Amino acid sequence: MPKSYVKKISSLLIANRGEIAIRIMRAASELGIRTVAVYTFEDRYSLHRYKADEAYQIGKDNEPLKPYLDIEGLIALCKSKKIEAIHPGYGFLSENVGLARRCREEGIVFVGPSPEAMDALGDKVAAKVAALKADVPMIQDSKGDMSIFENALSEARRITFPVMVKAAAGGGGRGMRDVRTEEELEKAHSEAKNEAKNAFGDDTLFIEKFIDDPKHIEVQLLGDQHGNLVHLYERDCSVQRRFQKVVEVAPSFGLKEETKQKLYAYALSIGKAVNYYNAGTVEFLVDKDENIYFIEVNPRIQVEHTITEEVTGIDIVRTQILVAQNYKLSDPGIFIQNQEDIPLKGFAIQCRITTEDPSNGFKPDFGTIIAYRNAAGFGIRLDEGSSYPGVKISPYFDSMLVKVSAKGRTLRGASERLNRALSEFRIRGVKTNIPFLRNVITHPVFQEGKCTVPFIANHPELFNIKPTRDRSTKALRYLGEVIVNGNPDVKVKPSAPFRPAIIPSVDEFAEFPRGHKQLLTELGPERFAKHIRDSKQVLFTDTTFRDGHQSLLATRVRTQDMLAVASGYAKTFPNLFSMEVWGGATFDVAMRFLHESPWKRLEAFREAMPNMLLQMLFRGSNAVGYSAYPDNLIEKFVEKSSEKGIDVFRIFDSLNWIEAMKVSIKAVRERTPGIAEVSICYTGDMFTNEKYNLQYYLDLARQLEDAGAHMLCLKDMAGLLRPFQAQKLVTELKKAIDIPIHLHTHDTASVQSATYLKAIESGVDVVDVAIAAMSGLTSQPNMNSLVAMMQGHPYDSGLNLDAMNDYSNYWEAVRAMYFPFESELKAGTAEVYNNEIPGGQYTNLRGQAIALGVGDKFEQLKGNYSEANKLFGDIVKVTPSSKVVGDMAIFMTANSLTAEDVYAKGSTLSFPESVKDFFKGGLGQPYQGFPKQLQEIVLKGEAAYEGRPNDHLAPIDFDKDYAAFVAKFPDNEDGFFDYLSYKMYPKVYEDFYKNQALYGDLSMMPTPAFFYGLKQDEEIMITIEPGKTIIVKYLYMSDPDESGLRNITFELNGQARRLKILDKNIKVERAQHAKAKGKGDIGAPLQGRLSRILVKPGEEVKKNAPLYVIEAMKMESIVSAPFEGIIGNVVLNEGTVVEQDDLVLTLEEAKLPEPDVEEYLFVYGTLRRDCGNDLHRLIARNSDYVGMATYQGQMYQVADYPGIIPSEDKKDQVVGELYLLSNTIKLLNVLDEYEEFDPESSAKSLFVREHVTVNLKGKEITSYAYLYNKKIDPKTRIASGDYLKG
Repeated sequence: MPKSYVKKISSLLIANRGEIAIRIMRAASELGIRTVAVYTFEDRYSLHRYKADEAYQIGKDNEPLKPYLDIEGLIALCKSKKIEAIHPGYGFLSENVGLARRCREEGIVFVGPSPEAMDALGDKVAAKVAALKADVPMIQDSKGDMSIFENALSEARRITFPVMVKAAAGGGGRGMRDVRTEEELEKAHSEAKNEAKNAFGDDTLFIEKFIDDPKHIEVQLLGDQHGNLVHLYERDCSVQRRFQKVVEVAPSFGLKEETKQKLYAYALSIGKAVNYYNAGTVEFLVDKDENIYFIEVNPRIQVEHTITEEVTGIDIVRTQILVAQNYKLSDPGIFIQNQEDIPLKGFAIQCRITTEDPSNGFKPDFGTIIAYRNAAGFGIRLDEGSSYPGVKISPYFDSMLVKVSAKGRTLRGASERLNRALSEFRIRGVKTNIPFLRNVITHPVFQEGKCTVPFIANHPELFNIKPTRDRSTKALRYLGEVIVNGNPDVKVKPSAPFRPAIIPSVDEFAEFPRGHKQLLTELGPERFAKHIRDSKQVLFTDTTFRDGHQSLLATRVRTQDMLAVASGYAKTFPNLFSMEVWGGATFDVAMRFLHESPWKRLEAFREAMPNMLLQMLFRGSNAVGYSAYPDNLIEKFVEKSSEKGIDVFRIFDSLNWIEAMKVSIKAVRERTPGIAEVSICYTGDMFTNEKYNLQYYLDLARQLEDAGAHMLCLKDMAGLLRPFQAQKLVTELKKAIDIPIHLHTHDTASVQSATYLKAIESGVDVVDVAIAAMSGLTSQPNMNSLVAMMQGHPYDSGLNLDAMNDYSNYWEAVRAMYFPFESELKAGTAEVYNNEIPGGQYTNLRGQAIALGVGDKFEQLKGNYSEANKLFGDIVKVTPSSKVVGDMAIFMTANSLTAEDVYAKGSTLSFPESVKDFFKGGLGQPYQGFPKQLQEIVLKGEAAYEGRPNDHLAPIDFDKDYAAFVAKFPDNEDGFFDYLSYKMYPKVYEDFYKNQALYGDLSMMPTPAFFYGLKQDEEIMITIEPGKTIIVKYLYMSDPDESGLRNITFELNGQARRLKILDKNIKVERAQHAKAKGKGDIGAPLQGRLSRILVKPGEEVKKNAPLYVIEAMKMESIVSAPFEGIIGNVVLNEGTVVEQDDLVLTLEEAKLPEPDVEEYLFVYGTLRRDCGNDLHRLIARNSDYVGMATYQGQMYQVADYPGIIPSEDKKDQVVGELYLLSNTIKLLNVLDEYEEFDPESSAKSLFVREHVTVNLKGKEITSYAYLYNKKIDPKTRIASGDYLKG
């Protein structure tokens, strides 16, 4: 039975929201008390509404915050619903004595201290009076009314800077500003006053001395209405930002026991002095010498009360409610007999997870939480508000999502447990401060208990935040984008499901057999090359992983489809010479279309095929790009490619120009253990082509051997090398050089297997082939067929044909998924002998033609390709030279030009940029030079390069340039390798970097999903890293809303996940705020509500003058003028909800007159009163006429108006009118334009506005005057100096 003095309550209204409202409801429910919640319309989805037994909306629908501060509205609700008590929580009305009084007047129990105690302590100014009476040490503070700025300035000077401006009724860091200098005071005073008024309904301020580098310690008090008062020890709240607590610890660590006992005694002394009961906190600063200074009393429950509960075992909120019912601390249910009964066990830490972005000045982030997963486990406590998938984060309320408290036997143990809990959280859709919190609690200073108030400000390394990868959400975002808008690279969708690609079985744990990689390592490149030359066995290079799919499928094959069989290849076919896996067009296409890192692709291949030689295609002076680069960049690229796994560098120049390949050859030989396989690009027919005959190839081969080639590659890019020509060429080359010969061709004419047979008979060492399903036509000849052909022959390769056929079946299924990228060439064609179009280019050329509007003229285009080649003098055609010919062919086709037209109309034609660059020498020098007449026509007088284009480029300072790259792309994932990608393709890399940030690493997404999205109810698995696989199922898509957004709902690992995707096919007509773009556009710094506009159009403002106030997350920010000037347009009104960068107003920069300084204007010409110029009226409206004055100078008639210049002769006097300016800026801005004066460029101005000295009735006055700034004709002088007299 309750004691007679107990006054039981049966119902409780919680005058608060979010986490603290739920915390109070739980305590009340345990006591059997009916709970009543209140909420505003903006807050209607808040969980506290549903946790209560009853919930009622307060205020109007357009009042998101104000109703929570409406005392009379809350009292009226209690009376109408017969509610017996009110708990105010923290914030809002928790420290408002008016609520406590009204509760008493209406007979409603107020769960908190008495109005008298709140009067004495709740106001910070009054609390200092109470503290003085209790003999508690104080910080020097202000006297008098601090709401008036002049008084505040005077008191701040007396106290001496730095000072702290505080709201008397404040809490939670609101209404507080640290002011270091006198210049900062006005802005801080205005901000604190406005913020306090909005947050607490009271703008009373006070100022106190700022204590440097203290600890912030608070003591928790708990008392009953019978005179019993105890402390629950202290909390260390030193980790703060903008005076808001970020992380709290109970008890403090490192303070002397003597200091702690003083803190307890001071706190109890203050409490007893005002007969304090219920929960409250006394706050102190403790300096380095452990001197104690009283700050304030918070007569309410604190946000961080949870950690005191954890270390003492006392439920403070439950005790509050019991004390409000007049229970004694010693009564059952509370069980505190005396101070000694209160235990203290271990340490507890609390941090607050908020929707703020620490890396962007803790800017609040708004939006919808699309995923929420919290933490749990031993020693972890969560106090959550509205934290669930789908909740919208509002700009009107506090940014806190959840309080996380961790308990441990030691401070380090508690911090490690808290760090673990924070790492378990997954919050997606909005940014949070979790990474920052983890940096704080794992910092050695924190773990040693040495944090002081400026800890965060003094440790910028806390902001070295590793961004959350959020890989699942990014993958879903990509899938949603493809489902709604399609893959921009895919124009058609599959009509039927793809058959599964079956990977041939191989023992994944078996050792890799010895291969040519090991042989190269043992022998070195020279001896290895000799070994290959001396071998009687014909060797094969498999191009399926690069040139095979580049030529057939526009380079679109994704890494995962190749990697799936890479290890199997290496274990099954170790006797392949090499695997061509990298370089050429695959490098930029990987980033451009597949959103994959080419370096990570190479790294994965190296790991999967440790016994195989990995081969790349390397453009001699361009690496994998199309432009000329500094030589040291080419060298660095070679070096880093070798580091990542390349063994064979197939070096070529698209014009067979040896000078362009020497740097690369030298780099491979000197900087890598790899093989420099240098290429001769074959073109034409050496039997009939007088330019490119047998002798040309033999001479070139000898020169390449002399230049350092380990091996020679015959690179037949268009498939022009016919069987008998191959027989002759290989035979003669074998006589001419002593290095192995590696033959590469394309099977466009479908006879290249015969070419290989003749080459093999003639002693070729290695040939390029592709797996059967990826061979033929524009790809390489069929490897499976060639292997079969050589079986039983002395040169038999020894490759396993049956296994090869199994792999071909895999590739046949895979190839079907890439059907949109197939070329239209269905059978071999002998046309290639006429047009000489390389295999890879043939695949791409039709797509280019369609994109440029000449797709219906493809046959004509092929003819023009041949004509363009002849125009250029019959050049070697390999990327990028082949692209130049292709661009010219498209240009001729699109403009209906013949070869004769090019010469006849050339002077009026605007040739493609690639063609101009070619004739300038951007690709180097073609054999036998350029056609001079055409070169002159194309360049139109522009000088051509002499020598290598690379010679004109300065070496790169890698340290400096890489640092700039990192600054521009701070989240790059592959360091210097990404830097090299950027140097090759700046724009492509930038887009790739943005895609990575938006969609993450897409390389492991299944290929059909990547290209075509998902069908409804389709489920896929995505391995985001080894050992981590997510399961994604597409459920449904909503209709678009008025903004064109569709809700796409997935299941992610069995839980619903919804995203909004903009449908780009829908035209949305919706009024949107203009965005700030230029210097004078003053935009919203964050999302929020414009609570006050402080300026008007035409108003003059100084730098840092307040312009408007924006409210977000219950915090007010004043946006100040970035420079002095005049307000132009005020675009938005008070009360407008704005997004970040919405244009609020415009500010025109101008030099403002100094205060109390008179400024004058001397007018001498057509703007005088009697000249009839309408502009004089503007002068009259914005100034006062003073009198006639003179200026020492000469006047000239410069047009239909005069101009004056200074003179050294005192006899030369100009007569004019003197005006005292009243609106200087407005008037001078107009006159500057009229007189053609540009303050930014005086030299170009017709007149210049300068300060001159004029004489007014014997008195010298400094005045503005417009002086003529151009050459004077002495004959036009007006001798009188008076324009009206002439």
